[in-house]
Amino acid sequence: MTGTSAIALVQGASRGIGLQYCKTLLQRNTVSTVIATCRNPDSSSGLNYLKNNNSSKLHVCKLDVTNEDEISNVYKYVSENFGKLDLLINCAGMLHPSGKGETSLRSVTGQDLMSTIHTNAVGPLLMAKQFSPLLLNGDGLVGVRSTDPSSQHCGIIANMSAKVGSITDNGLGGWYSYRMSKAALNMATKNLSIELGRGRKKVICVSLHPGTVDTDLSRPYHKNVPKLFTTEYSVNCLLEVIDSLSIADSGKFLTYDRTQLPY
Repeated sequence: MTGTSAIALVQGASRGIGLQYCKTLLQRNTVSTVIATCRNPDSSSGLNYLKNNNSSKLHVCKLDVTNEDEISNVYKYVSENFGKLDLLINCAGMLHPSGKGETSLRSVTGQDLMSTIHTNAVGPLLMAKQFSPLLLNGDGLVGVRSTDPSSQHCGIIANMSAKVGSITDNGLGGWYSYRMSKAALNMATKNLSIELGRGRKKVICVSLHPGTVDTDLSRPYHKNVPKLFTTEYSVNCLLEVIDSLSIADSGKFLTYDRTQLPY
C-alpha cells in the first residue's frame, strides 16, 4: 500500500475475518489509523485486547449495520477527526438468523430472509452511501503494482462476499437467504463501481470471496471442506488482492487468489 497515513475502517470487526483485518492492518506502518466497528464493542474480548495494545492507532466505534443513525454517527466521527477514508471493508454478515442455511424451500421464512439480506446487502450499501464522500478524498491505499496513473489516490470499498453468491456457479441450491443476500451484495458492488467511477475522483469497489475460513459462521459446515483457511491466511491473501487493485478492477468479484468469479 502506498501513502504514509492511510485510514482504514473495518465494519463488523468483533470477531472472525473482521477482527483479523484489524490485527493485520494495525501491523502496517503505512496505516496510521484503523477504525473498528461492531454492534457491541464491549462484549468483544478480541477487540478490547487490540485496543489496550494499540490505544493511539485503533479507534473502536459502536455501529449496527442495520441502524442508519449509528452509521451516520460513525461517519460524523470519522469526518470530524480524519476528513478522509482510504479503505472501507464491509465484513459483518450472517448465514441465517438460526445459524444454519436453509436446506429446502420449506425452511424459508420472510422474516429470516429479510433479516439476512438487511445485514449482508443493505447494510454495506448504506455504509457506502454514507462514507463515499470520505473515500473520494482517499489518497493512496492502492497503486503498488498498478501502472495506471488514474488508480493512484483512489479510495477502496471491499465488500466481503462469498462464492455461493454467484448465480452462475450455483449447482447445488439451498441456502436461500445467504445466497440471495450475497448475490444482492454483488449487484450493489457493481452499481457502486459505476457511480463512483464516473468523476475525476474515483472509488474502487470490489466484492471479495475469502475462501472457506475457520470462523463461527462456517464452522457447522467444515466436515466436507477440502481447503479450510485460518483467518490470518485468508486476510493476508485478501490484502494482497486489495494492494494490487487498479481502477480497471472496480466492479469485479474476486477470490482470495485474485481469480475473477462470475456473477
